Amino acid sequence: MSARSTNASTESAATNPILTAEILSIGSELTVGGTRDTNAGELARELSDAGVAVLRLTALPDDLDVVADAFRQSTQRAHLTLSTGGLGPTPDDLTREAIAAVCGEFPAVDDRLEAWLRELWFRRGMPFPEINLKQAWLIPSAKAIPNRNGTAPGWWVERPGGRVIVALPGPPREMRPMWRDAVLPRLHKCGLGVERVTRTLRLWGVGESQAADLIGEAVLRRANPAVATYARSDSVDVRISAVGENGRDAATIASEAEAAIRAVLGGFVWGTGDIGWAEAIGRALADLDRTLVVAEFGTGGAFAALCGELPSLVRMTTTGAAGKLPPDDEQTVSDLADAVRRDAGADVGLAICARPQGGDTSAVVAVSSPEGSVVERRTVFQGGPQGRARAALTGASILLQHLTGATERTPTEPAREAEGVR
Repeated sequence: MSARSTNASTESAATNPILTAEILSIGSELTVGGTRDTNAGELARELSDAGVAVLRLTALPDDLDVVADAFRQSTQRAHLTLSTGGLGPTPDDLTREAIAAVCGEFPAVDDRLEAWLRELWFRRGMPFPEINLKQAWLIPSAKAIPNRNGTAPGWWVERPGGRVIVALPGPPREMRPMWRDAVLPRLHKCGLGVERVTRTLRLWGVGESQAADLIGEAVLRRANPAVATYARSDSVDVRISAVGENGRDAATIASEAEAAIRAVLGGFVWGTGDIGWAEAIGRALADLDRTLVVAEFGTGGAFAALCGELPSLVRMTTTGAAGKLPPDDEQTVSDLADAVRRDAGADVGLAICARPQGGDTSAVVAVSSPEGSVVERRTVFQGGPQGRARAALTGASILLQHLTGATERTPTEPAREAEGVR
């Protein structure tokens, strides 16, 4: 390869707005399941939040023809093709070769990148492995993206029609700062996405299919705002995503959709955004200037795992799933909540008693506070560890409703209240 000198920055002429993107994750360690790909999800979230439609997330093996074909097709479909991985120095690192093939160009060693790489080894008093010269390659249409945490510079490549290819290394500790510091600002200069407002409502006590049925197919099939339901381990989420349209701003469209959805699901909503149970309960306790004591029986410590780091928690008492359980009649559990509150000198007492009930789990939850007491019996979906975890989530839900004064709807099928939650 002949040496040449190229400006190794990401500065270049502005391209067309970036409205669509595809993400390619390159490396056979991904396609055989040896490594879990976290990069694609992180990048997709950030692009989506910026108003970019992410069309595909694709994992690819270290095969030149396969990777080159993926780049070729992606650049025909999307404004931005964003890849991670395949920028190492070994023969199976093929991202540079694949991009060069798609562009019809030949890579050559860049003088500045070579000097930078050799300096890295010189500072460490180590001989420079000539195999690493591959990481100094550039093609004529590529600009190098600096990597301050590794030896693999990225590539920024502009294609006809305003299309952009960005290649980043696979290790997250290298990829993340390069994306944040060098790539994202450059994409914003190009015109990244459209104005988009996203709202998330977090639900408990209703299954995903029940929530979707209450929202209605007409709303779920609407393009703007886009409304979708997601089953999470601790919640069913409803995501509302709106863009400005016909002279109306995105925030107004999102707010109207949220109001309509709350009208049918409001009793199930326990939080918004990415808030977790511990944070939601902690905020409610802080607003009331209250402390909490918890006694859980038969849950295997599931509530402690969920909310054990609450700063307002006075004490946690746990009896495992196989331990001696108190009677689970409502009066006994209510008395337990009141007793632990008095004994600990806390403002609020929570008692949860769970035990198997057929293939499901029966949970009796009681809350005692200066405003009074509440006790409820629920049948939660599944037995074993999943049922115990859902009993704890049910306890968290009843506690939060008591603290905030919320009124809960009764699911049409209580035994399936967590249906769809994984």
